[in-house]
Amino acid sequence: MLKNVAALLLDEVHPFELGVLCEVFGLDRSDEGLPVHDFAVVSAEGPVLRTHAGFTISTPHGLDRLEEADLIAVPAGSHFADREYPEEVLDALRRAVDRGARVLSVCSGAYLLGAAGLLDGRRCTTHWRHAAELARRFPRAVVQPDVLYVDEGQVITSAGTAAGIDACLHLVRQAYGPDAANALARRMVVPPHRDGGQAQYIERPLPRTSCDTVGETLVWMERHLDQEMTVEQLAAQAHMSPRTFARRFQQETGTTPYRWLLRQRVLLAQHLLETSDETVDTIAGRTGFGTAAALRHQFVRSLNTTPNAYRRTFRGPTTMVGAA
Repeated sequence: MLKNVAALLLDEVHPFELGVLCEVFGLDRSDEGLPVHDFAVVSAEGPVLRTHAGFTISTPHGLDRLEEADLIAVPAGSHFADREYPEEVLDALRRAVDRGARVLSVCSGAYLLGAAGLLDGRRCTTHWRHAAELARRFPRAVVQPDVLYVDEGQVITSAGTAAGIDACLHLVRQAYGPDAANALARRMVVPPHRDGGQAQYIERPLPRTSCDTVGETLVWMERHLDQEMTVEQLAAQAHMSPRTFARRFQQETGTTPYRWLLRQRVLLAQHLLETSDETVDTIAGRTGFGTAAALRHQFVRSLNTTPNAYRRTFRGPTTMVGAA
């Protein structure tokens, strides 16, 4: 059941994430055949709140409004990772889950759910920039940094910003069926379901070696990504035995030569898909994957999306060239 929805705000709330909740649950679109919710904006810290953008929001609703909500949604806010939360807010969230209500976080709103103990033993996510800190602060949470959202029944968490739309549409789809979710997505001019996860948006520069043992070999590998490489060849390049080279490589880069090379090739493929009009076949050759099928396989494994879907995401449909 999803009739009564409350957006729970704290000081320094982010307006966009709040706007997502208002857009999905707070507007009356009954004339279009879409579901209507009893929606309220609830303040956890007084009747007037500051936003991250510098303006204020006022609302007559306090924490007592949460007691009747089927869904309590927590948008992102500034300094959520290192702030203290009012105990009465944490108690209200715990009571809601205890009585069977659901809670949803958007982006860094996951920290509030974590502080209430609602992420303990559950899979969850947040913006990829916050994922490591969320896992450190709440070690009993099972943080999944690569996904757009996680539905653990009563606790739903979503990644950064627009991923909140994905999670909200997922809830609408669950409550009212795919027709309602699709119609709402069309009204909002967003896809009803996005392929892939947030892995495709994560900046992942590989760590550089802190000494010179394999440094020159790394440079050589980067310059010859289109060529076949074996550990024996790389060891000869570094003037070491294969066993010594593999051990030193692991010590200095934190990964194996194969995994390091694979990640560099995927990074180069991402760059070429974003910045060039080369076909996927050509990019597969330049990055050492050989064929478009092999590139697609590794792209799906690494980023949970295809090369063409990735190109559409970052450059738009007019750059669709090649097959994958």
